[in-house]
Amino acid sequence: MTGSTAPHGAPAPLLRLRGVSRTYGERKALLPLDLDLEPGTCTALFGHNGSGKSTLLRIACGRDEPTSGTARFAGRKISEDDPEVRARVAVVGDTVATYPDLTVREHLELVTVAHAVEDAGAWIDEVLADRRLSGHAQALPGSLSSGQLQSLLLAAALVRPRDLLVLDEPEQRLDPDARVRLAELLNGEKRDGVAVLLATHQPELAETVADRMIALEDGRVIAEGPPAEVLGELGLRG
Repeated sequence: MTGSTAPHGAPAPLLRLRGVSRTYGERKALLPLDLDLEPGTCTALFGHNGSGKSTLLRIACGRDEPTSGTARFAGRKISEDDPEVRARVAVVGDTVATYPDLTVREHLELVTVAHAVEDAGAWIDEVLADRRLSGHAQALPGSLSSGQLQSLLLAAALVRPRDLLVLDEPEQRLDPDARVRLAELLNGEKRDGVAVLLATHQPELAETVADRMIALEDGRVIAEGPPAEVLGELGLRG
């Protein structure tokens, strides 16, 4: 069972999963587990494809319901249909979904309108610069590289309010320099008090940004704790 009650004086968990599992027909995608995630902290989910990482992320952001157990955000049941969840939870998925006829900047403008962001123009300029997309602001998605598309997904999460940031392998399609900037970004999110739940294949990213790591295999937890300890237990750290 993963996660524990926050120590006395620590922030209350923003995300709390208890006995959460998920089955699809006869397939057990996720066996029961617990998870607490406090503001300003990062938990990294680590494992191969099919280990249960994406299933857990979908439950954590309200895009799927657990077969058993409870999933709560800020004390209320997590549901993507809940306006508060939509307003406070930003998601970067594992697939690139864009509108082919909207420019990079128009994609971000659409997000800021949906979330009533003040001073949106200046904020979009800042995020475009941060994600190295300023020179592509008027480009259509079809002209972007795979790494630039991934940066657009990250930018769309950054131009909106968020208390919880859920990311499914955000390092994919990024070059080494962009992965370094991603780690800096996620550590910055933590400093701003955002709770980060991250699925990754990259031990280096997990060790750089995560406070806690959960290793999954075939839907079950095989190791958990500080990233260095988990990676050592898995034989991925000297």
